[in-house]
Amino acid sequence: MRILVVAATSAEIDPFVAGLRFRADSDSRLTIYARDSHEIHVLTTGVGMVATAAWCSRVLAAHDYDMALNLGVCGSFDPEIPAGAVVHVITEQLPELGAQDDDAFLTANELNLVGRNEFPFQSGRLMNPGPPENEVLLRLPGVHGITVNTVHGNEVAIGAVRTRCNPQVESMEGAAFMYACLIHQIPFAEVRAVSNVVEKRNRAAWKLREAIDNLNTTAQQIVDRA
Repeated sequence: MRILVVAATSAEIDPFVAGLRFRADSDSRLTIYARDSHEIHVLTTGVGMVATAAWCSRVLAAHDYDMALNLGVCGSFDPEIPAGAVVHVITEQLPELGAQDDDAFLTANELNLVGRNEFPFQSGRLMNPGPPENEVLLRLPGVHGITVNTVHGNEVAIGAVRTRCNPQVESMEGAAFMYACLIHQIPFAEVRAVSNVVEKRNRAAWKLREAIDNLNTTAQQIVDRA
């Protein structure tokens, strides 16, 4: 099986990559490895939606894959999803895509710039219609995500996005990965570990190391059962 693994930074997936056998460098961002019978292409996109969308589109247009995995950390809005937990993000929204109207916010749907069911959106969201059949993925809690350019750390902004989107987690890349996979019609999964609760910025409370360790253990299990 040929698997594409996408991460924003190498730090998020170093333990997973350490368990792979190097085969070749494809270009500056894509490296080819092997694990058992699988050929694994690791794409490190850089942080944010623009870099993720551009690099995913380039790689998916150049190679055929049986499945794609997006691995990374995220913040949690949901008190039932604590720091360190690993989740499967099954829907994504873009809460910043729209226009300010004084104190109000108009979404791209409300502005008639994007139809609520215009491909690849469904009811205003990006959705994963058919993730890979994998027993490890099935055990992970499915959650609703938002993808942002600026992670939340202000109580007023957190309250506003809760009201508009009711998210459970947030990242800076998930929707871009999901959008690219939907266009290229490849089975995919966005798997993330919670590094922090979304609140007024408090780095002292983050559990980044625990999140990365749990994420990489889960990633290895997913690949081993693919």
